[in-house]
Amino acid sequence: MYTWLVLLTLSLTHGYGMCENRTKNLRNNIVMVMSDAFDGRLTFEPGSKVVQLPYINYIRQLGTVFLNAYTNSPICCPSRAAMWSGRYVHLTESWNNYKCLDQNATTWMDLLQKNGYHTRSFGKLDYTSGSHSVSNRVEAWTRDVPFLLRQEGRPVTDLVGDESAMRVMTKDWNTTDTATQWIHRMAASLSEPFALYLGLNLPHPYVTDSLGPNAGGSTFRTSPYWLKKVMPELISIPKWLPFSNMHPVDYYSTFTKNCSGNFTEEEVRKIRTFYYAMCAETDAMLGQVISALRDTGLLNSTMLLFTSDHGDLAMEHRQFYKMSMFEGSSHVPLLVMGPGVRSGLQLSRPVSSVDVYPTVLETAGIAVPGGLSGHSLLPLLSRSAARPGWSHPGWAMSEYHGCNANASIYMLREGRWKYITYADGLSVPPQLFDLKTDKDELHNVASKFPYVCRHLDKVLRTAVDYPKVSQAVQLYNKQEFAAWRKSLGGNYTQVIASLRWHIDWQEDVENNERAIDNCTSFCPHLL
Repeated sequence: MYTWLVLLTLSLTHGYGMCENRTKNLRNNIVMVMSDAFDGRLTFEPGSKVVQLPYINYIRQLGTVFLNAYTNSPICCPSRAAMWSGRYVHLTESWNNYKCLDQNATTWMDLLQKNGYHTRSFGKLDYTSGSHSVSNRVEAWTRDVPFLLRQEGRPVTDLVGDESAMRVMTKDWNTTDTATQWIHRMAASLSEPFALYLGLNLPHPYVTDSLGPNAGGSTFRTSPYWLKKVMPELISIPKWLPFSNMHPVDYYSTFTKNCSGNFTEEEVRKIRTFYYAMCAETDAMLGQVISALRDTGLLNSTMLLFTSDHGDLAMEHRQFYKMSMFEGSSHVPLLVMGPGVRSGLQLSRPVSSVDVYPTVLETAGIAVPGGLSGHSLLPLLSRSAARPGWSHPGWAMSEYHGCNANASIYMLREGRWKYITYADGLSVPPQLFDLKTDKDELHNVASKFPYVCRHLDKVLRTAVDYPKVSQAVQLYNKQEFAAWRKSLGGNYTQVIASLRWHIDWQEDVENNERAIDNCTSFCPHLL
């Protein structure tokens, strides 16, 4: 009921969808709201019933939602590097949260500015090299080392405030306030079209402060106000495979994410409930942007996109966080509304984040440069007939080379199938899931359908020579670790023992150091 009231109020107050764009001859404004760790399955049924997301539902009703949109790498910086550059992460060598785009890389926002758009960015960008914690990068560099160390805090929940506490993630709210103030004060008076980007941190888990300065984000925090937006009776408790049946890389991820211990059903339910509540708070920030565009009369002339860098497993497959090709981690939201965009359209074609770059440029009437990995989605969205020569491969590809996974991972989604292969394609067994009959991805049918695997592997190799890429990543990891170790001099032993794995590290310091020495020994000139 609440969702429909929002839809009715917004439709009546600005008439969106009831008339054609009044400024057909002018270039549209472009606004992107990008969240962090938002599960794309919540943007359409049945996932959309679990939590009240009125503004996402509003875009879905008056615009287009992609039912199978995927990140090109399920971790923050590489995913964003792909979205901003329009190129797969192996082409830009965006291997982990530390190694991404150069500072001078050309983004679609740069091209908009060059072609007469007034551009503004607020909030989280995170697509260039050099950021994130030392621990995060060292964990990626040493993922080939044969030890098992917990690298994350155990996922926990934290209830704050009371039933009136709306602004839990104050940093994001402050950024949203700044962005919407800019819309009110500046955008409405501009003579040229504008492009606005708003990057949010939610619903990414919060840093667990009690674990020290190197801690990662393992706290799901919300208030009673947002918990009321969640439908508790619809919260599912995911099934977990026994450890003996887990894929070896999935087991490594479960252990390093500190999820191999015992969890009660109530703990799991609470984590998932809090995560959905954090998504509801994110939706409210999106709503503030929509309201600002409506109040200034700009909504009818603005292309609005909502997406995320990756999702969150929220205890599916006995994991939280991202860094996995399972749906909760790799499936992202992608919703678009604006002039000429078809209303109420749900598209099942697999797409990915690299498609944003050419889509935005075509929306702005700017020539799309060559060398991009993505394809414009505008012909799918538009009320106009598809332009001659347009094509889309009909599949989506993702890859992962960072921490919490002890091999490079490659995923291809085509039709009902999700194919996942690792490293060189030989040393680690592949996975194949039939998402039509196995939405929970609990049954690896690779051995049952080898011909499907061969077909999908052939398609995947048209996009990436993944054995060669895996080898390049392995070499990069060893060289970067060795150079970092050399830079520390006599402080190496103390520093490496103090990273996020410090509790497990102390249990067998000598063997852990020896394991690293053996794994990096082929670069002795850097040690």
